[in-house]
Amino acid sequence: MKLPNHEEARIPKRKITGYLLSTTHRDGHHKARFFMSYGFSAEGWEVLANALRRHAAENEMVKAEQTPFGTRYVVEGPLSTPNGRLVNVRVVWFVEHAETIPRLVTAYPLE
Repeated sequence: MKLPNHEEARIPKRKITGYLLSTTHRDGHHKARFFMSYGFSAEGWEVLANALRRHAAENEMVKAEQTPFGTRYVVEGPLSTPNGRLVNVRVVWFVEHAETIPRLVTAYPLE
C-alpha cells in the first residue's frame, strides 16, 4: 500500500535545509553527511524534496501507526540520488487528525 495522498505531500524547505541537510543541526548533522555523500545539497534542496516525493510514490508503506495527534506512516525502499546511485532509506510521514495531506517528519538510511 502506498502513502495516502503522496502526490500532495508537504515537504517544507526548512525541514530539508534546517534539518536533513544541515551539518550544524544537533540531530540532523549525521543525516546531512549521509545525503550529501550522494550528491544532495542545501542549495539544491528541491532535489531532495522531489526525490522523497518519488520515494513515497514508488515504495510501499511498511507501517501505519495511530497516535493521539494523527497517523504516522513509514515508507522504506530505494531512493534515487543525484550521483545516480540508489540508497535504501526509511522516510517517516505524518497526517494530523482532520487532515489528509502527509508532511515529512524525517528520513534516514536503512542498515
